[in-house]
Amino acid sequence: MTDSTAPAPQKPFPAPLVAFSRSVDRFNRLIGRFAMYLFFVLAAILLYSTFSRLLTGSPVNWALEMCQFVLSAYYILGGAWAMQDDTHVRMDLVYGRLSPVRRAQVDAFTILFVIFYLGTLFYGGLSSTQYAITYRQVNYSAWSPVLWPVKVVMTFGVFLVLLQAISCLIRDVAAAMGRPFK
Repeated sequence: MTDSTAPAPQKPFPAPLVAFSRSVDRFNRLIGRFAMYLFFVLAAILLYSTFSRLLTGSPVNWALEMCQFVLSAYYILGGAWAMQDDTHVRMDLVYGRLSPVRRAQVDAFTILFVIFYLGTLFYGGLSSTQYAITYRQVNYSAWSPVLWPVKVVMTFGVFLVLLQAISCLIRDVAAAMGRPFK
């Protein structure tokens, strides 16, 4: 005789979605770990600029822009990892009081807006990068660096955040449905 009060076992979430989510998480963790070390590149540029100014008395004209480019890469390439680990800033007025299932439902709904925004940003990034490559766009400064490398990195970073948002959506839907993510 079987126990009719025992809950029925939940069907696992579809394997292709789980595999996609896990591979995106793994790749973004790897890229995030790489981006973490860009901080040392940034520090080296700033130290070089400082010592150059102290020793020669003249500033290095490329240091400020190069720091901006490295900081942009640091920020955007680490963004997907921050989203994955849920370490980004969140306003927690009501959210913290919700049950885990209700949080997942709210997250699954709101991430759709994030995905739309990131898709639009990615489309604009592709367009801007194509323009920079086609017309050999340079920054209007004394150094005049070409802009396509930083635009490629930023567009790639936006794409990684978009993939991570989709991965978060998959996880949130699974949690909202109460389905195991195995």
